[in-house]
Amino acid sequence: MSIPQDLKYTQDHEWVQIEGNEATIGITDFAQGELGDIVYVEVETVGETLQKEEVFGTVEAVKTVSDLFLPITGEILTFNENLEDTPELVNEDPYGSGWIIKLKVEDTTQLDALLSADAYQKLIG
Repeated sequence: MSIPQDLKYTQDHEWVQIEGNEATIGITDFAQGELGDIVYVEVETVGETLQKEEVFGTVEAVKTVSDLFLPITGEILTFNENLEDTPELVNEDPYGSGWIIKLKVEDTTQLDALLSADAYQKLIG
């Protein structure tokens, strides 16, 4: 299972990559493995500013639907539209082409509360 060292993580199994004041967010390799085959990703919050831990979308797998929680407060800039036709990208490449949203970061101090790769590894065992 892959846990890239250069990303931040949440206890809800989202990952965050920061570039300037923009964050790319997706679900972790562990999360996609637990969910199984992903058949649909829905994000209807593009253009909205949401608070940390608010639901910004859902991931539907063969057996379950799981809410996606925002790791940090910000405005959702874009949704990875490739997931509309090929949601399995989240399974195949969760940290690359399977990213879910890009976010304009409102408060960079919230990043301090996210987990490092090592802390996330300890969380999932």
